[in-house]
Parts: sequence; structure tokens; C-alpha cells
Amino acid sequence: MLEKEGKGYIVASIGKEGGYIPYTCYSAKKSYIEENPEIIQGYTNAIYKGMLWVQNHTAEEIAEAIQPQFPDADKDILVSLINRYRDQDTWRPDPVLTEDGLSHMMEIMELAGELEERAPYEKIVTTEFAKKAMELVK
Repeated sequence: MLEKEGKGYIVASIGKEGGYIPYTCYSAKKSYIEENPEIIQGYTNAIYKGMLWVQNHTAEEIAEAIQPQFPDADKDILVSLINRYRDQDTWRPDPVLTEDGLSHMMEIMELAGELEERAPYEKIVTTEFAKKAMELVK
């Protein structure tokens, strides 16, 4: 809005400069996952369905869908932001949390002073639900 009003401008983009960051990831206790795999799978399917929807719709359609969440922003501002996200490849095509993605996220958390020790990828990440969602959701 500041940019549109001529009161500010984009100097740099965190998304572009920061590289791929797995924003859409979530955590649950191992026991919860084991006891509720259908909930985890359903949630993962919904996330992936949303990812596919964004990939297959125009910036204008996405802006219209999210407009209620940003009542003070004009649709053209949302379209501009969506196009910027697309141009910098902010949105990934699949829900699999890669080891590189997790490592980059932990690096950012360390730099912010929010992470004292890294956990090994294979101990804290399961990709089975994401991979299954990619098979189930079309």
C-alpha cells in the first residue's frame, strides 16, 4: 500500500534474497502421529490441495479468494504481491520438506537466536504423508 501511494518502495525481497524457506510445515508429537494418521493425512492432503489450487489459478483468482483476509488491501495490490511471489518462486510445487529446506530454516532460526541445537532431519521429519498426498490428491 505504501508503494502504491508513493510513500515507499521495495528495496529487497526476503523471499528472493532468503532463498527457499519451508514456510508450510507443521509439527506434532510422534505419539499423536502414530495414533491419528488419518488426521495428519487429511491435513497434509488439504495443504497440498491448496498448493495445487494456487499453481492452477491466476493471480487475479487467488487475490479474489484471499481478499477477505486482507480487507484494507486493494485487489490490484494483492495481484502484484502474488505475481511477485510467483516471480521469485516462493511457492513450491510439492509439500515434501527436504533436508536442505529444513537446514536453511534452522540456519535462519539460529541467526535469530531462536535455536540452540539442530535436530537431525531423519529424527524429526517424516515425508510419508506428503508423498502419499501427492499420490492421492489430483
